[in-house]
Amino acid sequence: MMRRNGLSVIGIAMVAAATLAACQTVPLTGRSQLQLLGERQEVQLGLSAYRDTLKTEKISADPRLNDQVQRVGRRIAEATGKGDYQWEFKVLENDKTVNAFCLPGGKVAVYTGILPLTHDDAGLAAVMGHEVAHAIARHGGERLSQQLAVEGLMAAAAVGLAEGDSRKAKLYAGLLGAGAAVGVLLPYSRLQESEADRLGLIFMAKAGYDPRAAVDFWRRMADAGKGKAKPPEFLSTHPADDTRIRQIEKWLPEALSYYRPR
Repeated sequence: MMRRNGLSVIGIAMVAAATLAACQTVPLTGRSQLQLLGERQEVQLGLSAYRDTLKTEKISADPRLNDQVQRVGRRIAEATGKGDYQWEFKVLENDKTVNAFCLPGGKVAVYTGILPLTHDDAGLAAVMGHEVAHAIARHGGERLSQQLAVEGLMAAAAVGLAEGDSRKAKLYAGLLGAGAAVGVLLPYSRLQESEADRLGLIFMAKAGYDPRAAVDFWRRMADAGKGKAKPPEFLSTHPADDTRIRQIEKWLPEALSYYRPR
């Protein structure tokens, strides 16, 4: 019994030590984050996921849409200063998917379903600035690192709490998992989304797009989502619409200090 508890304490201590040793700093915001993966490994995972996505999605052949996404994407990428990424920009033909993404390493895709809401280059820059910010801030690696850390703590705690009763161990592990999801992982997901909004404003401003266009875009997104069932904010991976717009308005003065119209 003492041996099992001792192992659990050692396990928790090892996870804590690894967590402290793996702290990184997000560019521009200066926030400290957990990164258990090296950037090269994260970029490789992003490239693999990107290739898998392109195998299952239809790439748009519309020259006008491709030109717009390439034009805006290149300016946003240049504004990040991340010249070691192999940037790629694709338009995916799916009018029902109102979304875009940027995977680690600078692999960007925009679904045609979001383009009616962007309206113009500035609106598209708000979307692409936000998505690119996730990659620059290494949010994907951070999420995976948090999940690994939580799973490590859950496993160590479950061993210590089991006391020879596997049913009790499973119960404790389930409770710990639910608590970690609501109390740790979801709040950090919302924090990352907000951070991507803030960084995205800066990147679009540096690229010569008026960051005030982001407020208009997110209002259109909020209007498009009205009437759809959404979880309460504390159970959501994203900030509520009102919260997001309020935060963006608060960050506009910072972004406007970088804005030089082209």
